Amino acid sequence: MADILYTYKNQVYANITNLCDCRCRFCIRSHEDGVGDAETLWHKADPTLVEIIAAMDAFDFTGYTELVYCGYGEPTCALDNMIASAKYAKEKYGVAIRVNTNGLGNLYHERDIVPVLAEVVDSVSISLNAPTKEAYMDVTRPKFENAFEAMLDFAVECKGVIPHVRMTIVDVLPEEDIQASRELAESLGVELKIRKFA
Repeated sequence: MADILYTYKNQVYANITNLCDCRCRFCIRSHEDGVGDAETLWHKADPTLVEIIAAMDAFDFTGYTELVYCGYGEPTCALDNMIASAKYAKEKYGVAIRVNTNGLGNLYHERDIVPVLAEVVDSVSISLNAPTKEAYMDVTRPKFENAFEAMLDFAVECKGVIPHVRMTIVDVLPEEDIQASRELAESLGVELKIRKFA
């Protein structure tokens, strides 16, 4: 069975689904079976809520202040399990909750999921990936034609109700694209984080 919880660079992550509505060209899951101390992050079947909670109860959260929902899938594709297990972890282990997301949850679920996220999530990190729709569609390869606009709208909506919201890009982009991404994030009132590719 794939690891449900794993650690990487002194943080603990929850890998609760392999479903994803994008096929990002740089996605690590097309190169590696696991990350950090995870042997594999590929689930034969996505874990149930019971299995996720059992993994949490078997994990020693001592020294960890945050649980990050991020694995070999888009965590909002498993929204119900994510929300229920996040509430459990927050209440039982006192950790803050972060979700690393592509920001397409509203499109995927065909409804506004931000109010549900706001009930339990402390921080959202949204993959911007590129500063223009054309470049974004090319690198992210989402299932939805209006993905770029929906992702930006999601960021703005989250900013109003979730304490910490940021967008991210990887540092392999040309400098002009990094600057354009910074300006786009600033125009939305959202912080931009530049992540190392690896």
